[in-house]
Amino acid sequence: MTGPFAWFKWEALFREWPVFAEGFVMTVILSALALGLAIVLGVLFGILGTAHWKPLRAVNRVYVEFIQNTPLVIQIFFLYHGLPHLGIMLPVFTVGILGVGVYHGAYIAEVVRAGIQSIPRGQHEAAYSQGFSYWAAMRYIILPQAKRMAFPPLTNQAVSLIKNTSVMAMIAGGDLMYHADSWASTNLYYGPAYIVTGLLYLAICYPLARYARNLERKLEVSL
Repeated sequence: MTGPFAWFKWEALFREWPVFAEGFVMTVILSALALGLAIVLGVLFGILGTAHWKPLRAVNRVYVEFIQNTPLVIQIFFLYHGLPHLGIMLPVFTVGILGVGVYHGAYIAEVVRAGIQSIPRGQHEAAYSQGFSYWAAMRYIILPQAKRMAFPPLTNQAVSLIKNTSVMAMIAGGDLMYHADSWASTNLYYGPAYIVTGLLYLAICYPLARYARNLERKLEVSL
C-alpha cells in the first residue's frame, strides 16, 4: 500500500513522535498564557461596556468591533510583520500570546458584559446604597454573580482559543500545527500527520466542550 495512509508512513510518525509531542506542549503553554490574557482583557473591557460614562462604553465598542470584524490571521501578520517597521521586535511566541489573547479578549468582553447585564439592577443599587463605588460594587457584588452566568460561554471560548492557536503555523510559531506541517512537508506523509494532529487537538478541546455543556445544563436547571 502506497496511499496517503500507508503503514510505513505511520511507522515513520511513531519513530519521530517527539516532534508532535513538542508541538503539543507548546500549544498547551501558548493556549494557557493567551487565555489568561484574554480573560484579563475580557473582564476589563466587559466592565467598560456596562459603565455609566459613555466614553468608557465607546472604548469597549471600538475594541470589540475592530477585533471581532477583522480576521485573526491579519492581526497575527500585523504583529509579526508590521511591528518591526515601528521598531518593535517581538519573539514569535509572544506574538502568538498577544494575537490570540487580544482576539479572544474581545469575545470574552461580550460574554462578561452580557453576564453583568443579566444581574438585576437592584443589586447595583443595593451596593451603592451601602457605600460601594462603581468598581468596588463590580468586584465584590456584581462580578461574583455574573461569573455563574458567564462561565459556560467562557469555557466555549477557551475551546475556540485552543483551536485558533493553529494560525501560528503561518509564522513558524512552533505550535502543534507548525510541527505537523514541517514534518509532513519533509516527507509528504500528510495523512498520518494531520490525523494525529487532529486527535491531539481533540484530546484538549473535547473535555472542555463536554464540561461547558454540563455547566449549561446545570445552569438551565437552576434558572
